[in-house]
Amino acid sequence: MIELRAVTKSYPSPIGRRYVFRDLNFRFPDDASIGLIGPNGAGKSTLMRLLGGIDSPDHGRVVSDVNISWPVGLAGGLQGSLNGRDNVRFVCRVYGATGNAMREKMKFVEAFAEIGEYFNLPVKSYSSGMRTRLAFGLSMAFDFDYYLIDEATAVGDVQFRQKCQEVFRMRLSNAKLILVSHSMAEIRQWCDVVVLVKDGTATLFEDVEAGILAYQGPLVPTPPRAKRKAVASGASVALAAL
Repeated sequence: MIELRAVTKSYPSPIGRRYVFRDLNFRFPDDASIGLIGPNGAGKSTLMRLLGGIDSPDHGRVVSDVNISWPVGLAGGLQGSLNGRDNVRFVCRVYGATGNAMREKMKFVEAFAEIGEYFNLPVKSYSSGMRTRLAFGLSMAFDFDYYLIDEATAVGDVQFRQKCQEVFRMRLSNAKLILVSHSMAEIRQWCDVVVLVKDGTATLFEDVEAGILAYQGPLVPTPPRAKRKAVASGASVALAAL
């Protein structure tokens, strides 16, 4: 169960506080992979941060009895002065993985991230791609009931992205996801239901296509292109015939 109870969330702006949600009550469906869709600035990423505990509401509560990941691939949570190995060690301790469990997870992340000697160097020396590789591997090293994905699965080269998808499919054999994406192809591929976030509200669509239609509207047929006028010039006609 994941439920929002009278959640209000706002941020300061040059023209006063901007409210993303006001007294929002919403319960996510159980045992379903969920796509969060909606226009830019509607609050999808804010909602994901609230679900993952990265951010807190002004008022209200997020109530859950399931194990939810932090946003997968979130590199901003890494400590720059620590090396990759120590970052993994720290997260393991937070989540209660010690001894052999910790060693196995460190071995998994080191092999998965494929950053070589940088695994033992400070994270602040990493490129953005290496930070994302480490963060994604760290997310996949733990078993969660729900994985939070904010358009972070496409990292690295084609081979690495394929490896990410393979391990992610393995995780989803025993878990579900909550995915923020502007790609409706990804929403169709990964999600069982969609939640449309718009104008401070959240609306559940159990039919994925119905939710996409409510977000995008019906497709407008493209009018046929007008035929070009015949060219009288002999030289032009000769070129057109080639």
